[in-house]
Amino acid sequence: MTFDIGVILPTSTPDPAHPILGDVRAAARLAEQLDLESVWSTDHLVASAPMLDSTVTLATAAAVTDRIRIGYNVMLLALRPVAWAAKQISTLQYVSENRLLLGVGTGNPAHGDIGWRAAGTTFENRGRRTDEALRVLPDLVTGSTAMVNGVDVALAPGSAMPPVLVAGNGTRARRRAAEYADGWITLQPGLDQLGADFDELRALATQFDRPVPPVTVVAPALPTDHSAAIDLLAAHRDAGVERVILAPTGPEWQRDYENAAKLRAAL
Repeated sequence: MTFDIGVILPTSTPDPAHPILGDVRAAARLAEQLDLESVWSTDHLVASAPMLDSTVTLATAAAVTDRIRIGYNVMLLALRPVAWAAKQISTLQYVSENRLLLGVGTGNPAHGDIGWRAAGTTFENRGRRTDEALRVLPDLVTGSTAMVNGVDVALAPGSAMPPVLVAGNGTRARRRAAEYADGWITLQPGLDQLGADFDELRALATQFDRPVPPVTVVAPALPTDHSAAIDLLAAHRDAGVERVILAPTGPEWQRDYENAAKLRAAL
């Protein structure tokens, strides 16, 4: 089993007082030079901190790299008309030469609902809208005909459908991942909780007669001690985690990327 490490691009931060807005081109190049597996962009219209547009960010990262994978962490599908989202996804897959990882989420309540209202939708119906979007997205992205808002539409040119990774720590997210996705993304679970979540994910996959989605863990709480951090990541790997995504800890994102590369080499 492979175990990969990706990093979040310097596009935002959980702390509104200290936004991490860095050079996306330099960050993507460095991550590739360090042989990390992937770079990821956060996504929202109006968040609790400044945040760059995810699709533009990933297109920029794709343009200055050749090998590293680029990912949404995570695209809020329900915030967009699904046909437009599919057009962006298909184009990004094309210009990156099939390096896209499509993380999909329903949004964190911590950001409030102003972005949703500004986009002309509601925070409350985001789960239903996400499910509806996931049903038609493969046809739209690949250029096949799909029914959208009562209209048969085919987007051209189509692209290869990227892997879909559904994010969320709750049962509904794991059910969505088991039903529609190629992977499940979870944020900072403890190892004990991760084991229970794995069991539920396996049961749900069996219910839908689909393979168990591989698991990606975002921002695990790593110890500052290098050896202890290696041990914790090794425990995640041994538990069945496919990938971890590490977030910048501050404006010195270069140091965080270099540390991620050292951890990857050790594992």
